[in-house]
Amino acid sequence: MNQHHEHARSPHQHLTAVRDLVDGRGVRGVTHVPTSLALGRRLAADVTAAEDSPGFDNSQMDGYALAGSHRAGGTFRVDRTIPAGSDPREILTGTAGAVGDAVVPVMTGARLPAGTEAVVPVETCDPPVFGAAEVTVPAAPAGQFLRLRGTDIRTGEVLFRAGDRVNPRTVGVAAAQGIATVPVHRAARVVVCTGGDEITAGGGDGARIPGAATIRDANGPMLEALCRVHGIEVVGTVRTSDNPVAFRAALDDAVTKATPDAVVTSGGISHGAFEVVRQTLSQESDSWFGHVAQQPGGPQGLARFRGVPVICLPGNPVSTAVSFRLFIAPVLGDAADPVTVELTTAVQGLPAKDCFLRARTENRAARLLATPVGGAGSHLLAQSVPADVLLRVPAGASLAAGDTVEAYPLD
Repeated sequence: MNQHHEHARSPHQHLTAVRDLVDGRGVRGVTHVPTSLALGRRLAADVTAAEDSPGFDNSQMDGYALAGSHRAGGTFRVDRTIPAGSDPREILTGTAGAVGDAVVPVMTGARLPAGTEAVVPVETCDPPVFGAAEVTVPAAPAGQFLRLRGTDIRTGEVLFRAGDRVNPRTVGVAAAQGIATVPVHRAARVVVCTGGDEITAGGGDGARIPGAATIRDANGPMLEALCRVHGIEVVGTVRTSDNPVAFRAALDDAVTKATPDAVVTSGGISHGAFEVVRQTLSQESDSWFGHVAQQPGGPQGLARFRGVPVICLPGNPVSTAVSFRLFIAPVLGDAADPVTVELTTAVQGLPAKDCFLRARTENRAARLLATPVGGAGSHLLAQSVPADVLLRVPAGASLAAGDTVEAYPLD
């Protein structure tokens, strides 16, 4: 059913509507990729241990493996040395790989002979170096310097949980377990649409603005960059004028060629005379164009075009960036969970609207402090560059320095 009423949604309600439109992460599916290539991505499912870790009892020190009869200390004959990577059963043939009457020199990480109850470091013995035929060892408690099989993790236990972000330690643990691939969500594929008659091609090449009343496209390059950092693949772009017929034709061509999971548009959804996105998509299935009770980013829209979900963001650059972080990144991409921060200054909320303020954080004495940066205007993109979080100030809230608020990390 098409909906065009102006009753403002809450940000949470709109996020739910976006998830419903694209069926949550269902459009993405799950794929297995080499662990090293998944660095920085979140896991789509739990990963369990393929084997015990450690995989066998081994020595924590360079020293001597002692049987129970040796633990009280004394002078004993020295057996053959067990290097790391060697099997005691192939070296201590006379005792079937077990500690016998003699103590056994073992290196760090070496598999322990059967019957080992403790290891004493070589430097605590007399002589304090390997090579002697006899050695005097000190008393040792049971279990000293033993790394027993499965004490880190057992086969079948959860190694990494769904939602965990893959980091270099994940890669190392997976390699130690012989796990070659991990499950991640397939990157969502999107078409990005920006434009309007006042918008010219962007760039950074210093080219002159073609007209006295036109501006370069900031939103297109910004949205493509936001997609990249949040793990979303841009498979097509659309630039449009204020002509609804031309916009529909361009969008139809892009969707047909790219077969995206979703379309993300910027601008053209408010109440002006040339709101081409709203004019074109308001009659499509599952369409909703209205307001979300927030600043910036009040105007929002949703629709389906040729069966493809279309998420329509407002056109002012800061509103576009804030809306992407709130409604696109957590649904189609990977976005860090909100954190709690402590304000360094007083903040006044707006009646009936949640405010999302750009802010800079710093860690001080185990406290995460946040200071708003830049002005409130939705066009003040340059002033938002230093921000690393969005502060959510609830509607009508009067907050003092030292109060805590929810913050959305920015990538």
